Amino acid sequence: MFRRKLTALDYHNPAGFNCRDETEFRNFIVWLEDQKIRHYKIEDRGNLRNIHSDDWPKSFEKYMKDVNCPFKIQERQETVDWLLGLAVRLEYGDNADKYKDSTPDGAKNTDNAAKNAEPLINLDVNNPDFKAGVMALANLLQIQRHDDYLVMLKVKRLTQEAIAKASQSKEGLPVALEKHILGFDTGDAVLNEAAQILRLLHIEELRELQTKINEAIVAVQAIIADPKTDHRLGKVGR
Repeated sequence: MFRRKLTALDYHNPAGFNCRDETEFRNFIVWLEDQKIRHYKIEDRGNLRNIHSDDWPKSFEKYMKDVNCPFKIQERQETVDWLLGLAVRLEYGDNADKYKDSTPDGAKNTDNAAKNAEPLINLDVNNPDFKAGVMALANLLQIQRHDDYLVMLKVKRLTQEAIAKASQSKEGLPVALEKHILGFDTGDAVLNEAAQILRLLHIEELRELQTKINEAIVAVQAIIADPKTDHRLGKVGR
């Protein structure tokens, strides 16, 4: 949990540090104050250095207040993490000139940086998992299969019907979702918004259906309202 920060501070045992071990914890606090934080003057660190004293917890609690630590003495992991963060900030402040021009290990090599920027550059197209994924995607998009998987990835499936529909689409008016009450809460803001959008789309579909129904009713009424009577057949109609 603390390994990265301990390593950055050159702690002697970053991988094996155990904050639950009382003796190790107290020694760690003394090391942190003496070597990194240095909030107290040297002559004022006596109580904190006396790790075998029964009053050490009180001295440590006072130390936490003096450095403005927001956690309680019982919250040991949170306290250690906060103190480590403080030490890292102070360490950087003391050595700003040393670190300001430093380059992350992953960016020292230009080729590595380029590879990190393009995560698909090392993609193995012959990997069975990759092929299976392409086939699954093709089935989902209803793309015609091809022996070359890369060709399938380049396919853009646009039917004439889809193109015609897209060309006829009209730009709609913006909708303020917050003005439309969902009626229930999923507990997730993103899901709530998606549900609102789906509801509005459903309402729009129902309106289109109602419009078509109304048009059909009008057409039927037009026929019924103007009957033609054939007296010879004794029927009413066309």
